[in-house]
Amino acid sequence: MLSLIIISGRSGSGKSTSLNVLEDSGYYCIDNLPVTLLTPLIKKLSEDAKIDRAAVSIDARNIPTDLASFPSFWEQLKNSKLSPLIIFLDSTSETLVKRFSETRRKHPLSNKERDLKEALDLESSLLDPISELAALKIDTTNLTVHGLRNSVRAKVSGGNNSFALSFQSFAYKRGVPLDADLVFDVRCLPNPYWESNLRELSGLDPEVEAYLKKQPFFNEMCEDISNFLDRWIPRFLDASRSYLTVAVGCTGGQHRSVLVSSALYESFKEKYDNVQLRHRELVTND
Repeated sequence: MLSLIIISGRSGSGKSTSLNVLEDSGYYCIDNLPVTLLTPLIKKLSEDAKIDRAAVSIDARNIPTDLASFPSFWEQLKNSKLSPLIIFLDSTSETLVKRFSETRRKHPLSNKERDLKEALDLESSLLDPISELAALKIDTTNLTVHGLRNSVRAKVSGGNNSFALSFQSFAYKRGVPLDADLVFDVRCLPNPYWESNLRELSGLDPEVEAYLKKQPFFNEMCEDISNFLDRWIPRFLDASRSYLTVAVGCTGGQHRSVLVSSALYESFKEKYDNVQLRHRELVTND
């Protein structure tokens, strides 16, 4: 049976890098595929016994009416014998503007009447029909190329039919991750930042762990979140969700959120086959 991955997202978000990762992993890959050619391509590939995994990139260079009709194509794919998956990449508009400025590339939708920011906004609306159907969204705002490659490899390593649970710590001052499905705020816990001997450390250090575990409500916070996930993750599985990203945030994303997300990871890594942990604000990510 053919497994199909559809990569989409706004320009500059990392689609080409992701497609290259899949190609290196043995996928038959096609960039910038017109939506109307999706059905005949799948028919052709399904007839080739040598190809069992394929990935295509669909972006805003498609005809707008074809993008709007994508949901009907998707229903056909889901009702077929395929194992389809949509991965949608995105970054904040400010990040994408910076990337285009640094590379001096021209956005495919920009012209004399439409500047870069307007082109990105238009692109977002054109891709909404695909974004809303994506089982997996990856926020590349704070990812390096190396980090994005590792993230894509980790997400698809278990196969399209496996369930991947991801825990991610973050800083509220830098915004909630775009790819977060569930968000937990742990800023009510005492902040180690105000302890001079802990300020430069992180939630990965034993000194910070010892400090926080002595604080009132820390264990209760972890237990309550864990109990919530124990109850509701099976409901996501019942709804055929393949990926779930749990984001834990504090002010700076360095102490409290790091330790809580790490504790949750330790609690759930034995319960599911594919459990991942990422600390967005720590340099150790890269």
